[in-house]
Amino acid sequence: MTEFLFIRHGETDWNRQQRFQGRIDVPLNATGRLQAERLAERLAPEPVDALYASDLVRAMQTAEPLARAWKLDTRPEPGLREQGFGILEGLDVPTIRVEHADLWARWIERRADFALPGGESVRDFSARVLGAVARLAAAHEGGRVAVVTHGGVLDMLWRHARGEALDGARACLIPNTGLNRLRWHDGALTIEAWGDDAHIADLPGTAPVTPLAR
Repeated sequence: MTEFLFIRHGETDWNRQQRFQGRIDVPLNATGRLQAERLAERLAPEPVDALYASDLVRAMQTAEPLARAWKLDTRPEPGLREQGFGILEGLDVPTIRVEHADLWARWIERRADFALPGGESVRDFSARVLGAVARLAAAHEGGRVAVVTHGGVLDMLWRHARGEALDGARACLIPNTGLNRLRWHDGALTIEAWGDDAHIADLPGTAPVTPLAR
């Protein structure tokens, strides 16, 4: 059994603008940096054996205060990057609806095997994410691991843990720097706590928690 603390990255300007970030490197904004500091203050007393992050800059920046608090190096994990959205990356929803209306219509059907041009289907994305988590669990069997990642990744973990289909809209809330405590045992995930963002509850004006704010 391996204990995991999965954390969504802090806020970016593109979260606030509802742009598809995907694999584009978008840095944290001022709110996101403050969220990351609050997160580290909260988790500093909780020891972990290793700290990983998606190798995208918004995740690595979120991990920096944790690395200082725990005196650990952040290990980049490309397998836990956000889903690839191909041609839609960098665009906001109003632009997509005008310039790529046909793709938007297919995207909102939420079919697991649909991939945007140059992007990644949900089914392939889920397999990538679960493969990466399985590797980390095997490398730290019996340990406790913190991972900073993305909203889409966390959605895949939620679905796997609850036995939910890959088709369909997201059913869980995934706030920026929210804490998600899970256990991995023999390929199964168990959720102990989800979406805990008490450490930033008093911060005003954070980005809306939606499936598009990835």
